[in-house]
Parts: sequence; structure tokens; C-alpha cells
Amino acid sequence: MPTTLGTLERSVMDLLWSTDESRTVYELRDLLPDPAPAPTTLLTVLARLEKKGFVAAERSARPHRYRPVASRAEHMAELMHDVLVDSGDRRAVLERFVGGVSADDAATLRRLLDGTG
Repeated sequence: MPTTLGTLERSVMDLLWSTDESRTVYELRDLLPDPAPAPTTLLTVLARLEKKGFVAAERSARPHRYRPVASRAEHMAELMHDVLVDSGDRRAVLERFVGGVSADDAATLRRLLDGTG
């Protein structure tokens, strides 16, 4: 699923990630700021997101409902893994990353690496 999202794709995914419920194109349109895109535009965006592996369509009823395939956290973790894979120097990337996190985040990383939480 590692790929970048366009502005409207990001807005749609933010709405889908913000709830445990699937949403219709009309619900998404109503939640987007004005001027909201036309339903046909949103259907195109959702079709692209489905092709990219970000959403799944529930086609058992009309209108179709859409839900994210993975959580926001799973997507972000996948992006982080891709950066490491694509980097020429994983250690340098990790050093730069760790050097820029807050003390609280560093403590969380330590606990996670130690298996304590």
C-alpha cells in the first residue's frame, strides 16, 4: 500500500480513517469542506484509492459503502518502512529520525524495542 496520496485522496482517507464505520460517497461529500466535489468526482477518487489498495467497497447495497483497508497507523508505518528500504544508508536515516524525536517519543521507542510496551 505504500504510495503517496493526492490532496483530495488524503482528505477522503482522513474521513475514512476517522471512524470505524464505512461511508457512502454522499456521506463523504457532506463531510468535506465547501465547495465539496461532485459525487462523480468522489467516485473516481474512491476507485483510484481502491485500485491503490487503500479502500474496499462494500457493494452489497446501494449506494456502495467504502472503508479503509488498513488503519492510518498501519499506513504510516508502511511509509516509514519504505523510506528505510529505499534509503542508501538505513543507519543514517534512523540516526536522523531518532535524533529528532521528543524525549517522550524516545522513551516510547525504548519501551517498544525492549518489548515492555
